Amino acid sequence: MTVDDTGSGTGDTASDGEPGRTTGSVADTAAARIDRAEAHARVEEQNRVDAQDGRTDRAETPDRTETPDGPPSAPEASDQVEQTDLSDLSDQTDLTDQVDASGGSPTAGRAESSGRMGTSGRAEAAGRGEVAGRGEGADRAEAQAAASEEDPLALRLEQLILGAERRYTPFQAARSAGVSVELATRFWRAMGFADIGQAKALTEADVLALRRLSGLVEAGLLSEAMAVQVARSTGQTTARLAEWQIDSFLEGLTEPPEPGMTRTEVTYPLVELLLPELEEFLVYVWRRQLAAATGRVVQAADDEEMVDRRLAVGFADLVGFTRLTRRMEEEELGELVEAFETTAADLVAAHGGRLIKTLGDEVLYAADDAGVAAEIALRLIETMAGDETMPELRVGIAFGTVTTRMGDVFGTTVNLASRLTSIAPKDAVLVDGAFAEELTRTGDAPASEAAAADEAAAAEKEGEEPPAYRFALQPMWQRAVRGLGVVEPWQLRRRSN
Repeated sequence: MTVDDTGSGTGDTASDGEPGRTTGSVADTAAARIDRAEAHARVEEQNRVDAQDGRTDRAETPDRTETPDGPPSAPEASDQVEQTDLSDLSDQTDLTDQVDASGGSPTAGRAESSGRMGTSGRAEAAGRGEVAGRGEGADRAEAQAAASEEDPLALRLEQLILGAERRYTPFQAARSAGVSVELATRFWRAMGFADIGQAKALTEADVLALRRLSGLVEAGLLSEAMAVQVARSTGQTTARLAEWQIDSFLEGLTEPPEPGMTRTEVTYPLVELLLPELEEFLVYVWRRQLAAATGRVVQAADDEEMVDRRLAVGFADLVGFTRLTRRMEEEELGELVEAFETTAADLVAAHGGRLIKTLGDEVLYAADDAGVAAEIALRLIETMAGDETMPELRVGIAFGTVTTRMGDVFGTTVNLASRLTSIAPKDAVLVDGAFAEELTRTGDAPASEAAAADEAAAAEKEGEEPPAYRFALQPMWQRAVRGLGVVEPWQLRRRSN
């Protein structure tokens, strides 16, 4: 099947007659659709600017062909949208102009525009004396806030962060993006946002995001279900990040930068200064993480191994945390949890593991190698034991097949690691039999101390160095654990050779 200029499929197959092969690249199709969306946004922006200048002639919006049963074309939808005064949309202008400036490369244009959208528009606004948030944009925000009974500063901050003013209802945004209202609603909810009825709360950026995501689906790069998962995972991750960032930055403002300024008044210039830098840093970290994840995909034996993989999964749990919550002040408790999560995250990363998630008094991590997981567990125990401000820690590790999904891990192996943690003594690490066998197989631990002694004696007789094991395993009494039956745990310790 080939894809025509409108992104719609035809029934043609490749010239070699092989079924399932297309004459065009789906990646090129997605890029072409995005280019058309950006060109449409550019013309729409010019029409708004012309309307402000009193010009009546309208540029011709590029055609966006739809199926007979599909939504109306973008120009038709845009005519239904009330025109608003948008005097400063340099971010949107930068975004669309980059497509032409990139020499016809959609990828280069989008990459370049991403950087400019985060810096140049806001930098120019700051140069015009709008660091304090005043000017025509602020006046319009206050007028909109008065009409909607919203806080003027909150509305100005929203416009600063989003780079555009509200002008679409969800229905209008879906029509302008060329997608169904149902699909747009699915994307919106997946990102973690509440239903807003038909309030005029969406911007040109929301429309462009809908076009991009639906374009990937139409080009066959993502299924609709996968696109929703992308929206959900991105929304969940960034929601927590955004909450943490704004809380931390505002908490750091113990004193106003100038006498008489309230914390609320300093929020706007603070966000204006931090936004472009944090935006660039966020993209950098995401690319780094994507590169690491891609490396793991390449190393996998097959596709099934990436979904159902054999991993070492560890839970580390603070002992007596519930009692601590009754004795400690909220601020002290928050500092303790933050210190624990920071220490755990640093140790897991430094030794080659992956931090899956933090749950306040508990962290979940995973590692491809059992020896790595064992080292992380013992390091955590040793580090926490050396800090008098920290409660005792206990760790449970299991090894086996896990299912990975949206950055999380699931399965019996994960449940077993959690149960081992609940029965582990203070300042101790319990592992399951499969993990003990894996450590023995890789030469990180002896099968038993008796076997290690025999190996040492044989090596000495031959004039050789005995095997140097890093860990020791001590079998424990069998225990019945809820939901998993009877298990035989092993206690993990360091071994002095």
